[in-house]
Amino acid sequence: MKIKSRSDLEHLEQIQREVTAHRGAASDEAFYTAKLAEVWQRAARTAAYPSLGPFSMRAFLDLPVTSKDDLKARPLEYLRVPVGQGLKYYQTTGTTGTPTPTPRTAKDMIANTVSVAEAWRPLLADQGHRALILLPSDIVPVADLMVGVCEFLDIPHVKAYPYTTGISDWDRIIALWEVFRPTVVFVAPGVLLQFSQILKRRGLLHELRRPVERLMLLGEVSTPELRAMVGRWWDARACDASYGSTESGTLAACCARDRLHLLRRANYFEIAGEGGVVPAEAGREGRLVVTPLNNDARPLLRLDMGDEVSVTDRCPCGADGPVVTVHGRGSDGTAIKSSRVRTRDLEGIVYADHDVLGYLIEVDGRGAWARLLLERDPGADRAGEPARQELIQHRTDERLGFRWDEVRFVNRLPVTTKSGGSQKSWKRSNIRVVDEVVPA
Repeated sequence: MKIKSRSDLEHLEQIQREVTAHRGAASDEAFYTAKLAEVWQRAARTAAYPSLGPFSMRAFLDLPVTSKDDLKARPLEYLRVPVGQGLKYYQTTGTTGTPTPTPRTAKDMIANTVSVAEAWRPLLADQGHRALILLPSDIVPVADLMVGVCEFLDIPHVKAYPYTTGISDWDRIIALWEVFRPTVVFVAPGVLLQFSQILKRRGLLHELRRPVERLMLLGEVSTPELRAMVGRWWDARACDASYGSTESGTLAACCARDRLHLLRRANYFEIAGEGGVVPAEAGREGRLVVTPLNNDARPLLRLDMGDEVSVTDRCPCGADGPVVTVHGRGSDGTAIKSSRVRTRDLEGIVYADHDVLGYLIEVDGRGAWARLLLERDPGADRAGEPARQELIQHRTDERLGFRWDEVRFVNRLPVTTKSGGSQKSWKRSNIRVVDEVVPA
C-alpha cells in the first residue's frame, strides 16, 4: 500500500478514524446514513444503477438486492472507473464461474487494508512478529492485501508463494524459513497441508514449527476441525483469518479466539430471508447482503453474497463487533450418491479427530458409486485405520445421508488435492470421475 499524495494520506487517516471509532446507536445511524449517501452517489455514476434518484434511507431500503449472478454477467457496467484507470487490476479466481474483472483505485486499497489491519492489530501489532506470506499475488489480490496489512502494522514480512515457477519452491522456502524464522504464516489450508506433508516426510516439522505462533488461513474453506488438526501439528493457533470476496473486499476478520467479526465500520450488513431483508443483528440468520462503504472503482448496493450465515454477539475476545458464522451457499456442493455435499460439511468429517494429509473423492459417471481416499500421516499407526474408516462411514451416514462404497487410506494423493488448487475449484482439485469402478 503506497501513500503517494496528501489526498491519499487524508483518506487513510479518515478510514482509520472511522473503523476505530466506538459509537452508540444514534451515532451509528448518522454514520451509516452519511456513508451510504456517498456510496449511492458513486453508484449513480455507473451503468448498473442508472435511475437511483435522490438518496434517502427509505430509497436505499426499497432498492432490490444486487445478485452476484448479475454482477458476474455484466461486471463492467458496475464500474465507476474504467478498467484502464484503476491503479491495480485484479480478477476473481473464477471458482463460481467466469473470472470477474476487478480494478481497484488507491482509495479502494487504502480502505480495505486499513480496515483489516485495525481488526488484526490486537493479534499482530507490537508483538515482535515476523510474517511469511505463502499466498499468490498474480491476478488475485490476497497476497497484496497481506503485504499492505504488514506494512501498515510495521511487521517484517516476506512474500513467497511456493508455486511461483522458477523463483520459489519448497526447498527455497525451507531455507528461507531457517533464516527468517516466521512467527506468523499467512497461507491457504491446502498449501499448508502440502507443506506439512513435506516437512513430516523429511523430519523437519518439529524444528521449523518452533518460532511459529499463529497460522492465518485464507483463500479457501477452513473448518474448525482442520484448524484444530494443523494447529496441533504446528503447536500454534490456527485461525480462519478473514471472509469476503474480490468483488466486495474483506467483510469479516478473525479475533484472537478464532471468531470472524463483521467489519461493520467498513460495510453495511443486512440479512435476507423468508421475511425479506433486515439489518444483520445478533440472533439472525439467512443470506448475507452487504453494501461496502468505501468501494471506489466498483460501488455496490445491497450485494447478495449468496452465503448462508448466522450472526451472534458476546465473543469471548471482548470485541463489540458481531460474530458471523459462514455456512456456505445454499446452491453449493456436489451431488454424491443423491446427497448434496459441501466442502465444509465433508471436511468437518474428514479432519475431525484424525491426522489426514488430504483427501480425494472418486465417483462414477452416474453418481451412484463413491469412494473416499485419505492420505495417511507418515507417522500414523496403520493398525487403527479400520476403526477410523468405520467412524468416517458412521459420521458420513449420520450427517450427509449416505455411506461410501469404500474408505481407503493411501500413502500419497495427487498434489492438486493439497496445493491450493481448491482456491480455484474444489470440484477440480478434490473430486475425480472414474470410468471404471474398481471393487474394494
